[in-house]
Amino acid sequence: MAENGVQSVSRALTLLRLLAQGDGSRLSDLARGAGLPVSTAHRLLTTLEQQGFAQFEPAAAAWHVGRDAFSVGMAYGRRLSFVAPALPLLRRLRDATRETANLGILDDDHLVTVSQVESREIRRALSPPGRRVPVFSSAMGKAILATWRDEDVLALADRAGLPPLTSKSLRSRDAALSDIARTRARGWALDDEEFNLGMRCLAAVVWSPLGEAACAISISG
Repeated sequence: MAENGVQSVSRALTLLRLLAQGDGSRLSDLARGAGLPVSTAHRLLTTLEQQGFAQFEPAAAAWHVGRDAFSVGMAYGRRLSFVAPALPLLRRLRDATRETANLGILDDDHLVTVSQVESREIRRALSPPGRRVPVFSSAMGKAILATWRDEDVLALADRAGLPPLTSKSLRSRDAALSDIARTRARGWALDDEEFNLGMRCLAAVVWSPLGEAACAISISG
């Protein structure tokens, strides 16, 4: 029974992650993405809905992240002491550039956006907070990596890989090192359509009082 319980929790969390990636998902797509029978996915989603972690929209026959999932995610943000103080600065950056401003950290070999202030423009670039992005396809990720030693950068490239998300993504260890060297030289990092075609992002590292790379801040458009 215990093993089945653990398996159910793992499957439910997989469905929750899939819900977080979209703006409304159909049951069949969620089941396929999680590698589950439709009946199993529906049972788990119904349980998540009862607990407030998922929400079903009958008119569109679509599942969404629930309010309690948002509350839990916000608790993670509160644990990062620099997120709240950064918000006024993100708003100023958004207003000065008219583009979306972001704050991100490295977590488990990925870049995670932990705070964001959206552009007010009709056309704007968004990568929803909480989304995990390959580090070498992220300007914020590369800004942080530029504070590392080359051997540590290469170790991460070997460990996490260099997924070719677009035709402009970095595809080799040499290309990654060259990009990091350029980032160090100019003091800021660039995602030149390496994560999404048609979207560019500029980022710089944010230093902690101890002189370590605490996080990174960026604008995307």
